[in-house]
Amino acid sequence: MAVKRSARAARSRTPDVRAAAKKYFGFDKLRPGQEEAIRSLLARRDTLVVMPTGSGKSAIYQVAGAMRRGAMLVISPLIALQKDQVDSIAASEAGLEAMVLNSTLSASELESALEQVAAGQFKFVFLAPEQLAKEEVSESLAKAGVKMIVIDEAHCISQWGHDFRPDYLQLGRMIEALGHPVTLALTATASETVRAEIIERLGMRKPRVFVTSFDRPNIRLRVDRFEEEHRKLEAITHQIRWADKPGIVYVGTRKMAEEIMRGLGEEGIRALFYHGGMKAAEREEIQDRFMSGDADVIVATNAFGMGIDKPDIRFVYHYDAPDSLDSYYQEIGRAGRDGERAEAILFYRKEDIGAQAFHTGSGKVDEQQLEQVTNALANRRGKASLDEIAAETQLSPRRLQSIFHKLADAGAVEILASGEVKLVRRVDLEEAAESIAETDQDRQNANRERLERMREYAETSNCRRQLLLNYFGEEFEGPCGNCDNCEASDPEATVDPSLGTRREVVA
Repeated sequence: MAVKRSARAARSRTPDVRAAAKKYFGFDKLRPGQEEAIRSLLARRDTLVVMPTGSGKSAIYQVAGAMRRGAMLVISPLIALQKDQVDSIAASEAGLEAMVLNSTLSASELESALEQVAAGQFKFVFLAPEQLAKEEVSESLAKAGVKMIVIDEAHCISQWGHDFRPDYLQLGRMIEALGHPVTLALTATASETVRAEIIERLGMRKPRVFVTSFDRPNIRLRVDRFEEEHRKLEAITHQIRWADKPGIVYVGTRKMAEEIMRGLGEEGIRALFYHGGMKAAEREEIQDRFMSGDADVIVATNAFGMGIDKPDIRFVYHYDAPDSLDSYYQEIGRAGRDGERAEAILFYRKEDIGAQAFHTGSGKVDEQQLEQVTNALANRRGKASLDEIAAETQLSPRRLQSIFHKLADAGAVEILASGEVKLVRRVDLEEAAESIAETDQDRQNANRERLERMREYAETSNCRRQLLLNYFGEEFEGPCGNCDNCEASDPEATVDPSLGTRREVVA
């Protein structure tokens, strides 16, 4: 009898996650993986979640935050995405306060906001990783008693990933400085190697790892092969003309983004171009125009897309092959988030892989820059800030951060809680340089291997979905019935001209 009462008592203490999700955010149901991840956080377990783009990763920390006491810190690399999340929380029934700390705030606004954070007036605090380098920000967060930290777009911390950002490398140190609150890492794209590095660099303690299916069955996969560049250019323009819209075209260079956009304009298609060389205000304006429906097509480099949540994108075309299947999967995942049919086409020439291989070979630490940095640190005979070393070496803060962390990985420097750096005593800098060179070479080899998998995807005659999902460690055996290779093997498949390039099975 006592056993039965104990069981009932245990059930009564089990938090009703689904009821909370309904009460606070109006979710009628939770998607696969969400409830398990929320329960992991409520049990105070570090948690890594890998879910496809558009599958509701933000709901995990929103619901968990509403159910737990204490402030939640959300690290997100994009101001637009931060604002969207704050608006989402404000529109909910949770009655919780959220705010953003980012570079758009004036000095007085930042001071006022930090006072409110320190006073515990906000449940959710969103900020970009570069804000953590400011001493006043870290001090206010320490006073706020942060109980949970969320790292969005967590693959950015991995130097083996496709969107590495040096600013993310300071997050592990920051987590420990705050007493290691429960940590949640979220990403849409992470192979086993990337997942391992996320866990290591964030210092996650025996984390629970949730990886849901990578499959997006509503996206049709296809590769069109070409021998000549001008034929490929003609084909993509024709394809876009007849395709359902809106859509995204990814290209490898700024020049090509502008060229394709002009060609589409001549065909009467409302198109915009977007690349990292544009001013921030210009990029924001173009993104807003595309999101609001003021343009049917955006032609962009890989600078466009993170945080984009436009559910009705009907196609993602690649004029140039990406550097990996990691990048390709993340970019095509921006199509068909409404669950309706969408298509992803790679316009492929063998020479494209060679062009990517050239870029893949870059990125190593310059030995002269490494010597500059170590000499600057040695001259100071103690700790130095990033700004001080930047002023002495004339290297950019972003470049310096990367070098600092490579030196730290090699055991040559220590990165302090303040963000300052100091040389480790009696370190052999020559050995450290050799260690960094070996790591760089390993990284280049890994990049070449990933590029080879991209080539394999482009040139395979087997089920493309099987190859793509197997790459991410998911068991799947074709045929999928929704890629060009599987359809080519089906004698019942035909082309319906009214749907452009969509293939229909004749009943």
